[in-house]
Amino acid sequence: MNKPNKPLFWIPSLYLGEALPYAAVMLMSLVLYQEMGLTDTQITLYTGWLGLPWVIKPLWSPIVDGIKTKRWWILTMQLTIGAALALLAFTLPTSFWLQSSLALFMLIAFGSATHDICADGFYILGLENKEQELYVGLRNTFYRIGMVLGQGGLVMLAGLLQKSGAAVPLSWSITFLAVAGLMLMLFAWHWKMLPKVEEQGAGSKGLNIFDDFKQTFRVFFTKPHLITALLFILLFRLPEGLLTKIVPLFLKRTVEEGGLALTDVQYGFVYGTLGVIGLLGGGIVGGWLVSKYGLRRMLWPLVLCITLPDIVYVYLSLAGTQSLSLIASCVFMEQVGYGLGFTAYTLYLVSFSHGERSTSVFSICTAFQYLGGVMLPGMVSGWMSDSMGYSHFFIAVMGFCLVTFAVTAMVKIES
Repeated sequence: MNKPNKPLFWIPSLYLGEALPYAAVMLMSLVLYQEMGLTDTQITLYTGWLGLPWVIKPLWSPIVDGIKTKRWWILTMQLTIGAALALLAFTLPTSFWLQSSLALFMLIAFGSATHDICADGFYILGLENKEQELYVGLRNTFYRIGMVLGQGGLVMLAGLLQKSGAAVPLSWSITFLAVAGLMLMLFAWHWKMLPKVEEQGAGSKGLNIFDDFKQTFRVFFTKPHLITALLFILLFRLPEGLLTKIVPLFLKRTVEEGGLALTDVQYGFVYGTLGVIGLLGGGIVGGWLVSKYGLRRMLWPLVLCITLPDIVYVYLSLAGTQSLSLIASCVFMEQVGYGLGFTAYTLYLVSFSHGERSTSVFSICTAFQYLGGVMLPGMVSGWMSDSMGYSHFFIAVMGFCLVTFAVTAMVKIES
């Protein structure tokens, strides 16, 4: 009989618990606010700010390392996130739903970002090197399953509830209660199944936090080719950063508003399920291509993969098609391309981070890429789409692909 601390007993559930709150804050919230009557400008500005914890999480990761254990933090964050999601569910039918939901989403975001820090660290502490390599595919797969469940299945649940006659606030209250229940179940499971592999964090370690910060930033800002690397990290994902928040809104807006009028069930299947599967498939193929031919050789083909398929949204916005199969095919194609190109981008970050303090340097890289590739473009994308209309917005995104080409031409690839 397997011992309860065997990796198969906790790795899948740990990364499911990492994906669900992120999906709730950054993806499900878009559909919620759209159905509650907010404009694209309001939705992208508000939800853009919710990405702040993922940008600044390197600032408090040393503090988390120095207090308690990663196991303690994981359990505490899962309990906190579950309670916040339940509270969110009860406040949606109230008159102050917007203020309360934004405050609670921000709390969940900070909890989720802290959970990310601890889950990734616990994965390293809880496994030998060979086991880390063995189970990396499993952890990535269950993270994507969590994204499918959040962005696909749970959005479909809200749609089915509305179809059965439930009002929008009630349907989303029930949906977020379901997410809260899942997080609390994961908390109970991990309370029993997460192995105890750490000593309590030493309080004296906190005395060295500022020295650690200074040393890490010194290493980062003395890296060779820093300027071109920073431009690449910040701007490579600019077109996708503009698309990420607008595509879900475009798919669900009415035809009169310029959208494709997908129901929640259709959206959950097309974007939340097929799209995520395409993204995962593209990532797998991209990783294989880079491992076989090298990053330098594959960089430009993968750059074309992440940029050129964006044109499908220009076509969909101009054609105004109601064919679900055609919409699904276009979304799937674009997400496969995104997965392919994002693999090259991620591997560049890994390559750039090699050397002294590689883990800390990589966390700074991911913070910069989230700032330039997700948060800032996402915040202005709604204002752009409201001002220009969806068709002109998507054409503008194709123009911004030239920025991706420019920073790729400048970046230095070692191998």
